[in-house]
Amino acid sequence: MHTPYFPGFRPRLASLGRRTAHPLRQSTLVQLQQHLCDCLPPALLSSEDDGPNSRERVFSLRLTLECFLWQVLKPRTSCREVVRQVQALFRLHGRGPVHEGDSAFIQARQRLPQERLEKALATTAQAADCRAGSATQLQGRAIKVVDGSTTQLADTPENQERFPQPTSQKPGCGFPVIRFIALLSLTSGAILRVVMDSWHSYDLRLLHRLWDELAPGDIVLGDRAYGEYTTAASLPAKGVDLVARLHQQRKVDFRKARRLAKNDGLFVWTKGYQQSQILSAAEWTLLPAQITVRILRFTATIRGFRGRRVTLVTTLVDPKLYPAEQLVDLYARRWRLELCFRDIKTTLGMEQLRCKSPDMAQKELLAYLITHNLIRCVMAEAVARFAGDLERLSFKGALDALRQYSAAIAQARNQKMRRQLWEDLLVNLVRDRVPWRPNRREPRAVKRRPKAYPLLNQPRHKFVEISHRNRFWKGRPRNYRALN
Repeated sequence: MHTPYFPGFRPRLASLGRRTAHPLRQSTLVQLQQHLCDCLPPALLSSEDDGPNSRERVFSLRLTLECFLWQVLKPRTSCREVVRQVQALFRLHGRGPVHEGDSAFIQARQRLPQERLEKALATTAQAADCRAGSATQLQGRAIKVVDGSTTQLADTPENQERFPQPTSQKPGCGFPVIRFIALLSLTSGAILRVVMDSWHSYDLRLLHRLWDELAPGDIVLGDRAYGEYTTAASLPAKGVDLVARLHQQRKVDFRKARRLAKNDGLFVWTKGYQQSQILSAAEWTLLPAQITVRILRFTATIRGFRGRRVTLVTTLVDPKLYPAEQLVDLYARRWRLELCFRDIKTTLGMEQLRCKSPDMAQKELLAYLITHNLIRCVMAEAVARFAGDLERLSFKGALDALRQYSAAIAQARNQKMRRQLWEDLLVNLVRDRVPWRPNRREPRAVKRRPKAYPLLNQPRHKFVEISHRNRFWKGRPRNYRALN
């Protein structure tokens, strides 16, 4: 812009030109790239030299991933709505028309390499850990929590073949279920790596596929599914230690232990005669015949309720370097990491995936996890900038604030105003803390009564609907009267 005769008007006209040229931007992570560029570096989503993603297209790898994440941040967003958003942006920036069909975007999502999404998941987790610091480490060692969960898929023949429904459900009356196990960082709550398989796979088999992701010096924190011989004997060979709840099949008698303190002692475990199903014959042979583990027991007390005994098993056998109080506090923090699955499945809406094919369902699950990590990055940055407790920050509050402030940042007049809005966002995240309620009890029960519709206990083409269903509820639960 040249104003040789009116030099005083140049800064005003320039800012006015920017406001008129960009009055609206996409309400997603696009306008936050300056704050999250280190989480998703440009090289991670660059075009290929040759192959499916080498051509110059409207939906490039980066734009496709950004639109995919926008669908996650805005629940129940259709592909058609994404295309309308892109059409408006391209027309606004003068980049030419975009076809009104959603086929191009759907094909772009199919071309999105799953390896890139897995790298993006690891990159965002590392960025969240760097912003959160190392205050939660134990003796300078990184702590990684392992836990598993499930989610439902769309009921299509392809999904049923790859991820079949539970055998307790009748054919045609259930939904495909995908089981996944995640490796989470105790420092930031971000998800480092995830492994997916069918519902028939169990946690130990999936954990075996994550062993290569563990670095020497790590401490794995898990529930009672991992407090058994195979895991306790295999991880120390890789320089990794284990802290888990004792498996329910193990019986403990502290009279037979080498006592360290009250309810704290060393035990010798012997390898069984039957080979483990998760290990090959060569791996089973390499396991030691005996291992020494440390078992400690404590009572978890809640005011007004009976105390509950918890037994832990760990390979950290030095009581001076790792006191029992630190291990108890460490296991108590594991429940906070389990709530991350609630944030992903309930708050973000990952309880039911919508993609019709198995490959796209796995990509959709990775998109949810990447979005979760990006929000964790923002929360970790808020705690690092304005001293606060990361565990007291609300994930739902951070998600709501990010949605609203992203729209405001898109409307900002200049770079200074954008930085100020970002500072306000971080300050509000730290101030909006979750109340400290140590004795709060939240039972897993449903308060809302179900509607008076019969249960679909047959396939749809065989099901006969009852016309007077309001008076006669066939297939109702046995405890229907107790619900009312």
